[in-house]
Amino acid sequence: MKKAASDTLGFVPQKDIVYNKLLPYADRLDGESNDLLTKIKGNLGRAVQLREIWPGVLFWTRKLSTYMRLYGRKFSKEDHVLFIKLLYELVTIPKLEISMMQGLARLLINLLKKRELLSREDLELPWRPLYELQDRILYSKTEHLGLNWFPNSPRPRSSSKLIMIKLVQRCSVESVLKTLVKSCRPYFPESATQEMLEEWRPLLCPFDVTMQRAISYFELFLPTTLPPELHHKGFKLWFDELISLWVSVQNLPGWEVHLVNLFARLANDNIGYIDWDPYIPKIFTRILRSLNLPVGTSQMLVPRYVTNAYDISHVVLWVSSLLGGPSKQAQAQLSGLFNSITSFFHPSNHGRWLMKLMKLLQRLPASVVRRLHRERYRKPTWLTPVPDSHKLTEQDITDFVKSMMQPVLLAMFSKTGSLDAAQALQNLALMRPELVIPPVLEKTYPAMETLTEPHQLTATLSCMIGVARSLVSGGQRFPEGPTHMLPLLMRALPGVDPNDFSKCMITFQFIATFVTLVPLVDCSSALHEKTDLTEVEREMCSASAEFEDFVLQFMDRCFALIDSSTLEQTREETETEKMTHLESLVELGLSSTFSTILTQCSLDIFKVALDKVFTFATTNIFETRVSGRMVADMCRAASKCHPAESLKLFVPHCCNAINQIAVNEEVLNEEELDKELLWNLQLLSEVTRVDGDKILPYRSQLVQILQLTLHLKCKQGYTLACNLLHHILRSSALIYPTEYCSVPGGFQQPISDYLPIKDWGRPGDLWNLDIRWHVPCVEETSFAFYVLDLILQPELQRLQRFAQGEQDMSRDDVLQSLAIVQHCLLGAGSLMPPLKGEPIPELVHSMVNLDETNLYTGMQYDESRENYRDAICSVMRQLLHYILEHSEDDTKSLFSIIKIISDLMHFKGSHKHEFDSRWKSFNLVKKSMENRLHGRKQHIRALLIDRVMLQHELRKLTVEGCQYRSIHQELMRDLLRLSSSTYSQVRSRAQNVLFAALGTYNFCCRDLIPHVLEFLNPNNSNITQQQFKGALYCLLGNHSGVCLANLHDWECISLTWPAIVRSGLSSAMSLEKPSIVRLFDDLADKIHRQYETIGIDFSIPDECCAVARQLMVTGNPVPEEPVPSEEDVAEGVRRQELKNSESVEKYKRLIGDLLDCISNRNMPWKFEHIAIGFLSLLLRDDHQLPAPAVLFFVKSLNHDSLLVRKVAISAMAGIMKQLKRPHKKVPVSPNELCKQHGGGKEPSDMIAGDRPDNQWLQYHSSNLPRTQQDWDRCVFVEKTHWGYYSWPRKLMMYAPAEEQPKQNLTREEMTEREQIIYDHFSDPVFINQLIEFLSLEDRKGKDKFSPRRFCLFKGLFRNFNDAFLPLLQPHMERLVADSHESKQRCVAEIISGLIRGCKHWSYTKVESLWDLLCPLLRTALSNITIETYADWGTCIATACESRDPRKLHWLFEMLMESPVNGEGGSFVDACRLYVLQGGLAQQEWRVPELLHRLLQYLEPKLTQVYKNVRERIGSVLTYIFMIDVNLPYTQPTTSPRISDFTERILLQLKPLTEGDEEIQNHVVEENEVGEQDERTQAIKLLKTVLKWLIASAGRSFSTAVPEQLQLLPLLFKIAPVENDDSYDELKRDAKTCLSLMSQGLLYTEQIPMVLTALQEIAGSSSWHARYTVLTYLQIMVFYNLFTFMSDQGAVNDVRALVIRLLEDEQLEVREMAATTLSGFLQCNFLSMDAPMQAHFEALCKTCLPKKRKRELGSVVDTIPSADLVRRHAGVLGLSACILSSPYNVPTWMPQLLMDLSAHLNDTQPIEMTVKKTLSNFRRTHHDNWQEHKQQFTDDQLLVLTDLLVSPCYYA
Repeated sequence: MKKAASDTLGFVPQKDIVYNKLLPYADRLDGESNDLLTKIKGNLGRAVQLREIWPGVLFWTRKLSTYMRLYGRKFSKEDHVLFIKLLYELVTIPKLEISMMQGLARLLINLLKKRELLSREDLELPWRPLYELQDRILYSKTEHLGLNWFPNSPRPRSSSKLIMIKLVQRCSVESVLKTLVKSCRPYFPESATQEMLEEWRPLLCPFDVTMQRAISYFELFLPTTLPPELHHKGFKLWFDELISLWVSVQNLPGWEVHLVNLFARLANDNIGYIDWDPYIPKIFTRILRSLNLPVGTSQMLVPRYVTNAYDISHVVLWVSSLLGGPSKQAQAQLSGLFNSITSFFHPSNHGRWLMKLMKLLQRLPASVVRRLHRERYRKPTWLTPVPDSHKLTEQDITDFVKSMMQPVLLAMFSKTGSLDAAQALQNLALMRPELVIPPVLEKTYPAMETLTEPHQLTATLSCMIGVARSLVSGGQRFPEGPTHMLPLLMRALPGVDPNDFSKCMITFQFIATFVTLVPLVDCSSALHEKTDLTEVEREMCSASAEFEDFVLQFMDRCFALIDSSTLEQTREETETEKMTHLESLVELGLSSTFSTILTQCSLDIFKVALDKVFTFATTNIFETRVSGRMVADMCRAASKCHPAESLKLFVPHCCNAINQIAVNEEVLNEEELDKELLWNLQLLSEVTRVDGDKILPYRSQLVQILQLTLHLKCKQGYTLACNLLHHILRSSALIYPTEYCSVPGGFQQPISDYLPIKDWGRPGDLWNLDIRWHVPCVEETSFAFYVLDLILQPELQRLQRFAQGEQDMSRDDVLQSLAIVQHCLLGAGSLMPPLKGEPIPELVHSMVNLDETNLYTGMQYDESRENYRDAICSVMRQLLHYILEHSEDDTKSLFSIIKIISDLMHFKGSHKHEFDSRWKSFNLVKKSMENRLHGRKQHIRALLIDRVMLQHELRKLTVEGCQYRSIHQELMRDLLRLSSSTYSQVRSRAQNVLFAALGTYNFCCRDLIPHVLEFLNPNNSNITQQQFKGALYCLLGNHSGVCLANLHDWECISLTWPAIVRSGLSSAMSLEKPSIVRLFDDLADKIHRQYETIGIDFSIPDECCAVARQLMVTGNPVPEEPVPSEEDVAEGVRRQELKNSESVEKYKRLIGDLLDCISNRNMPWKFEHIAIGFLSLLLRDDHQLPAPAVLFFVKSLNHDSLLVRKVAISAMAGIMKQLKRPHKKVPVSPNELCKQHGGGKEPSDMIAGDRPDNQWLQYHSSNLPRTQQDWDRCVFVEKTHWGYYSWPRKLMMYAPAEEQPKQNLTREEMTEREQIIYDHFSDPVFINQLIEFLSLEDRKGKDKFSPRRFCLFKGLFRNFNDAFLPLLQPHMERLVADSHESKQRCVAEIISGLIRGCKHWSYTKVESLWDLLCPLLRTALSNITIETYADWGTCIATACESRDPRKLHWLFEMLMESPVNGEGGSFVDACRLYVLQGGLAQQEWRVPELLHRLLQYLEPKLTQVYKNVRERIGSVLTYIFMIDVNLPYTQPTTSPRISDFTERILLQLKPLTEGDEEIQNHVVEENEVGEQDERTQAIKLLKTVLKWLIASAGRSFSTAVPEQLQLLPLLFKIAPVENDDSYDELKRDAKTCLSLMSQGLLYTEQIPMVLTALQEIAGSSSWHARYTVLTYLQIMVFYNLFTFMSDQGAVNDVRALVIRLLEDEQLEVREMAATTLSGFLQCNFLSMDAPMQAHFEALCKTCLPKKRKRELGSVVDTIPSADLVRRHAGVLGLSACILSSPYNVPTWMPQLLMDLSAHLNDTQPIEMTVKKTLSNFRRTHHDNWQEHKQQFTDDQLLVLTDLLVSPCYYA
């Protein structure tokens, strides 16, 4: 095969689309593809060398992607590599416009998709350009200032609906970039890993946002597919470091997910090369935690556990890669995981966690199948194979399937539907049909019998569909499978039920699926003829005798269904006559199932069926809307399968019937036709949809019927006749396969030669598909043209005479003629060559050829015949103009004409939307029946034929970028005229056709835009409102197509934007009409949403040209285009430079036009706003805004309208950025710096955290830069992450002040733009007005600190130094003293801008600045209010962000003065702490000294009385201790440590821990004068400590377990048992705290400590504490399940603890212990073993003392005797065991139930327990009682039935 291909093509194709070889014209394709490939190579190479990105490169890259869609990767390996290299160079051009980058990136991804085609030897790609691209776009520095609009930037004006769209768009660029890196990753050079680590390790500062960035880069870029001999240059460099980081993080920070994704990929790519065993319990524990399952009763969810949970698809990948191998540990843990979560799958459980569980269930088997395929069936490629020692063995697979069966069977009936379970079963059945199918069958048979539970039936049927193929094909593993086939089919028949729609649909799907796999041939005769049959085969043969029965019964069912859905029965007279949506679905299901059955029938069965359906159709008369359609469909199915036999019956019958009725002339003019005539016409129109050559014998009869019926008066009548016409033409003009049988050649051979049962479930053989194509023969085409001449010609002539005014026609006649024309076009469209016309020249200028390529689709157009497409076209245009002149209200005819124009332009035999839906349904069917295990396209034959047909249709529809010719131009002008006509319906239909056309023809938008804009021109006085609206809609476009108002091209935008604004002056524009106002809003909105910064620089670097040149001279086929000469290249470069300068000119002109519009006095305000919005989009970071626009925006800062002011503030911030003078940076070696500062040198091995060499970065009050020379000598490192983890090789630092641009410019030294700003801001009047506006309230209570205003002020002070400070100072002083929130907010924005803007000021200026600021801030902090404290917090946090703390020492010292001094009350204290926390949190690890000082200061104040201060202190403590983390390779911190703090706290809490009495919160809420006793103080302290613990649970990422354990006993003492909100704060907090702590992640070494603490508390005297131990234990064990289970000692300790508490004297504790025990048994943490059972049975036998008769009046003995407690404990133990398996009956259960029932008459509380247990047992086992009954003996059942009281339940 390959050899032959390389001879005809001249090269060995990489991987072409196999389906092309099966097309009827396959022999022509090699020449065609070679021709196209030569053109692509030549023109793409030329375009790049001539530096023409647009249109050349983009046009030909689009052609390349079309080429790949049509032929796959049909080029040689060297071409493949060159295409990739060329596109890689293009994508990474730094100045490339984003939208172009995205298009090229998608193509590059497609070229790299099949990585097995190119090995690392063939291709190497650098990683850095991709990283720079990612960094530039995803972390853009100028995007937030509005200088860069990516296709997804957050826009200033957007509603919530748009935010959603925005997210999708944001994802688009991001996901394209990510996929691009993924595709290039395998080809990164071997040195890449080391370089990446050096690049991103310095960013790993866990308190900083850079951590997220670094880890996500690691996840995305690190290569994991290196061959084993290079592993030391690959993952071994980072594996230990990152896995220990992952293991040591406990609280799910945002970046942990990225690590998990990285490990999953690593595991999958290197199965067998990494020893995961030590980590397996940890991995599974974390996976279980990540599912967020609810445990226990009162569980608090930490919100970040939900938002940062692991991504299931990666979890699945990781798990499936861990399976197998020598240790088998992963499978054991996986079984444990499913055992522990099985009960969550039961259909009675429901919650937000369910979706995740179902996803896990559905994806895991698929992933294991993928791995098996890779290990056993995939062709070996260059990727590392799995070593034999780690391949999955048969035993591994069996274990895996067994561990999954129970949850999958439960999930079948889940509330989320059975789809997930069906997919899981499909994959499991591929591996082990004998384990999977029998239990599903066991559920299916009873479900088919019951009538009362339809849900059960739909669920089981959809699961059976999934396993159908495994069942039918039998095989060695499950030979008895096929014997179930007939019983299933027969029992499914009652599902065809007119009353239950969903049941009906799933039954159709079920029958169709099974029948497709099996030839319905009666083989029973083989029993006598053949002797070599196996037992199963004999059984199948004898069963196959029932096939005929099945088919006939199925037809009876369908007839019943049809009878009950006639119009008369289902509708009232008045209702619609169309089919409802449900009916059309049933019709589809019925017809496709029936045609599948007939396709698979033997001829004998077919004939019986045909007679039956013929009799049914001809003995009844059906209405033609609903039931008639269904019957006609069934008849069509019959005639499609065996046309000759069927047509022989149907055509003569129908023709006779029609002729007899239509003999008398009156009939033809009746408005309401005879039912029988209509029905026969409908039947005839459907049965003729068969092979054209089979119709030829009946042509004379059919033509006669057409002539008779096409001109009926009745609309229903002639519509049916038109359908007949359409179908006759269509079947003789198209190419299509004629049969879809599951075995090539059908089943006609005699049984003795061919035994059909051997073909049950057999896949189609791609190489011997043997498709029977229908290719129109000469006779058929001439018949088609004969019909056209006979029928179409006269209609066209009538219409032409009418259009020329020579003949009158009524509207109905016109409509009828149009219908005939339209159906002729639809039927014979593929015979008519495309419209002729001259190409329109000069739309775009290009130095490369932009010609179209034509694809051959099996039609040779016959040039000698008349081209009816042109004829129809000219008549339609005349008619259209006539109607628009004379009777514009004839909208029905206009609709019809619009439809015809659409088909004239696009229709070549199939419609795009039909193709799309077929492609979709093909994929669905393929998914539901594919075999992922063996792969290699083993689909069933019908599906393969369908795919070939789709390939043919795809070729017909590939008209991308058709040439734009004069005829298209005229049609589009007509459509534009219709799009702006009077009737809105006509307008909207015409617009849709217009948009489709705009997307089809190259560059036609440029031609159309001026015509659309004519309607908006204010100088055109005769425009109506309808035309105006129509034109606006044309600009707006529809949701999917092009938007004319926003083409990414300067020429178009510079026309449309000013025109939209100017249209405000048009006479047709009225702001009174809401529809017009809404249109303008939508238009402005869409432009804002879709605008992306348009490129100004279109240059192509030289590297690309070298690759392009190579492309033109190497590889076969060699392009015909010559390599461009030197002159050509020079001309290309000149044009490109010209284009760049033209772009700049157009950019400036557009801004000028918009400014002119705005300055027009008559412009309505709305349009002024739109224009300002447009202007704000035109800010760029590579070109400064022209001075007039700068002036406009500065003035707009004081505009009357709030909206304009907001836009101006944003724009000014951007302009400031543009004017910023770049500061020079120089690379410095960190080692040198450390030496200068007396720090040690860099450590040789990896150590992070506080080290000698980064100490100089930290804040030391002893050596702060307090003088000019200290300041100059001090090296400031602004970014907080540098130096924490490791140093970069070179740190970029600012050069000394002498080398920086001059500060304090005089006005003369400034540029024009700077002068404009300087003049305005130096004007006191302007400043007064500005501050006035800025300190107004916008929305009461909703305002927040505005980052945009901050950016504005930061820019002002950065660019102009302190020039404006004197003017602003008095305003600031005034505002600070005013306590109104808007005034305070304004001054906070100015101050934060000032502090950040003074980064490069000289020391003297900074010093005087702080002299001014410190008093201001003091005043502000004393005036702080509840409305403003958040703003001040933001202000200080913003000011400190990314600044060296030594630069801000004035601020910190001022804030530290005394945050909590009681002046101004507790509230001010809390606010001050908040502000201080904002500043320190930004500084992270660099201010240990300040943190120590703060802690020292706060510790005595921890006993605060006020709740808000306590909460704030708790939060501050979290930040103080945040730096104390136990990460790997990290030095102990010099910041405050938790352990020291806890020791000091515990000392003060002693009074509480020692005493035994209940701790009550009896603290009076005022600070009394006298000193309070220690106990009260301790309670106050405890409250604050609790606030700290709660706050840190959600924020820090490692938990200090040992320290928290010391507080546990105290918390258990306080926490209440019941859930009651009336408790005081202390108790509520204690409870929350315990809940959060119990969910924490524990390490193996911490478990004994926790258990010891719990055992100690379990001995406490308070029963509340003992009770709470149990609830704590439940959650803790479940959330650390596998860590516990890997440590047998811990399991025994937990068991002992629970069993000890079962015998507690307090009843509540005993019951809780039983619940806990039952939970542990249920999640298989403990197992129900003999000793345990014996222990409980022994306890149960404890004798109770006899009841003594009490003397009256004696005190009743309330404390239970010890014996009673023990006996109760035994009963509770048994009860726990029974309740632990709610959904099944294990072998030990019946005996335990008997034991339990013996205690039904014991004293209370035992009797109560027994009753509860029994009623629970009944509740949970009721659903499947029939099944569960089997486990009991008859005697036991008798006892049970008595016990369970109401016998009717189990009758």
